Amino acid sequence: MRYAIEKIFNNMWPMIFICSVILIVLRIADVIKNKRKFKLYKEIAMLFFVIYMMCLFYVVTFQDIDVPTDGYNLVPFREMFRYSIGSPKFYKNVIGNMLMFVPFGFFVSYILRKTRLKWVILITFIISLTIEFTQVNIGRIFDIDDVILNVVGGSIGYYIFNIVYYFKIYLHKKIDFKR
Repeated sequence: MRYAIEKIFNNMWPMIFICSVILIVLRIADVIKNKRKFKLYKEIAMLFFVIYMMCLFYVVTFQDIDVPTDGYNLVPFREMFRYSIGSPKFYKNVIGNMLMFVPFGFFVSYILRKTRLKWVILITFIISLTIEFTQVNIGRIFDIDDVILNVVGGSIGYYIFNIVYYFKIYLHKKIDFKR
């Protein structure tokens, strides 16, 4: 798993660097010109979201393009249970598809502010379907299992966001910041 992340970063760092500099410069110009409030943690979070989206785009469009395609898998759980648990293909297909969307669920929850799970599921479902339909058009396979796993990953991201959010509120109430 670590090797896959390093490979993605090694292939993408020039694009990430250039896009990050462009976004930072444009955002600073917008803040200065329009006299907007600047909160560093929010700006960093949004920059990480953009970088995450670029990496997601890379993974879903340029990875495994030499894999032969069968067209469609519309039978839920067929591909998931094809691999034995613990095998490298299980980790890549099942765990990888879930983990790939955990940050998405987290960022959607952050951007929409304490949203309900149904919205995160709906947005993740729409984005995942869009990715699968796009993959069919670039010579890859549509797999309903990927959609299911992506939605599960987005839901996990939602729960992680809520744990972090409520832990932050809990700590803020316990610590007297007025001293």
